[in-house]
Amino acid sequence: MKNIIIASTSTLHGGNYLEYLMPELSVHFQDCKTILFIPFARPSGISHQKYTEKVALAFAKINKTVKGIHEFDDAALAIKNAEGIFTGGGNTFLLVSQLYKNNIMSILADAIKNGIPYLGTSAGSNICGITMQTTNDMPIVYPPSFNTLGLIPFNLNPHFLDDNTDSKHMGETRETRINEFHAFNTFPVLGLREGSWIEVKGDAMTLRGNLSARLFRQNQIPTEIAPGADLSAIK
Repeated sequence: MKNIIIASTSTLHGGNYLEYLMPELSVHFQDCKTILFIPFARPSGISHQKYTEKVALAFAKINKTVKGIHEFDDAALAIKNAEGIFTGGGNTFLLVSQLYKNNIMSILADAIKNGIPYLGTSAGSNICGITMQTTNDMPIVYPPSFNTLGLIPFNLNPHFLDDNTDSKHMGETRETRINEFHAFNTFPVLGLREGSWIEVKGDAMTLRGNLSARLFRQNQIPTEIAPGADLSAIK
């Protein structure tokens, strides 16, 4: 049975890393002594080791040990033996490229589908969807495919921002970019605002946090999804 937390962000403004999620994570990973961390997204170009150390400091607050997947000789075996898995944020293009390079995209998907507790934030959440095509990130590397884990039957746009009518910025809004995606793709996209997450338990999916999410469907007016809503009908 799938047991997943898909969070828009790791850090809320003014808070510490993963702080706002810690009450949830203490329950989510309650049966895990060690969490396997996938640091491939490398925010700001941070090294795998430095990123892992940052995550380890956060999880130490709930008495969990963290091991980076780069510390293992066999990444596939590390996933298969993991008690719990966390994929952090950063650049989704880089993350997806590295998952394919290490031949673990499908292995990671199978492990999560078989019930290993999984946490994704930002880029680590992007890969839970059907593809990574609704990421906000720059294409700094070229992955062999945009297809990702397919743990949920729609795409995500973490860090979703509403159009600010008072702003003088004349660039594209997130809604504009998602509409461009829907000119060529049919599956839904859920815009996750900061502080929101999706809780997946088996086939049940629930929007958590205090904010609504914005659901985009091809050729339809976007709708707001209330906190606590059942998301299992989105397909």
